[in-house]
Amino acid sequence: MTLPLRTAHTADLDPADLRAARALLDEAFDGGFGDEDWDHGLGGMHALVHDDAGLAAHGSVVMRRIRHRGRWLRTGYVEAVAVRADLRRTGLGGRVMGALERIVDRAYDLGALSASEDGAPLYTARGWQQWSGQVCALSPDGIVRLPEEEGGVYIRPALAGPLDPARALVLDWRDGDVA
Repeated sequence: MTLPLRTAHTADLDPADLRAARALLDEAFDGGFGDEDWDHGLGGMHALVHDDAGLAAHGSVVMRRIRHRGRWLRTGYVEAVAVRADLRRTGLGGRVMGALERIVDRAYDLGALSASEDGAPLYTARGWQQWSGQVCALSPDGIVRLPEEEGGVYIRPALAGPLDPARALVLDWRDGDVA
C-alpha cells in the first residue's frame, strides 16, 4: 500500500499538522533542530506523508534569493526533510523530495539545500549536485564568505540552467544557519 502524499502551503496547514511536523523534526535531528531551523522551513510549500501512526515524512521548500554571476536567482530552498525512524529507508524521503523537486523545477530558477553527511546520499541519488564553488552570504556588513558551508550545499539548476562553480553563490541573509 502506498501512503498518500499531500502538498500544502504553510498557511493551509492546521496547528496539529505544524505540531506534528515540528515533533518529527525534533526527533529526527535528535534535538539538534532549533527554533531558527523550524522558522526556515515555514512560509512555503510542504510535502507530508501520513500513516495510521501519524506524520511519517515531511519536507518543505521556501523561496530564497541566491546571487550567481551578478544575477539574483529565485531559489526554491529545501528545508526540514525528515522521515520517522521506523520508516526510514522505505522510499518516503524520495517521495517527499519528488514532490518538492516538482515545485522547484516548475516555479524556481534554482533549487538549493544544505545537506548533512547522512542526508547527502538521498540528494545525490536524485541528481542534486554538490556545489564545488565558494559559498557566501549577503550579511548586514556586506558579502562574507562561508567556508564552513562549502561542500554541504547542493543545487538543482532548474530554470536557470547550469551554474559556473568558478563564480560564488551568494545567499540572502537570515538568522541562524545561513545555508
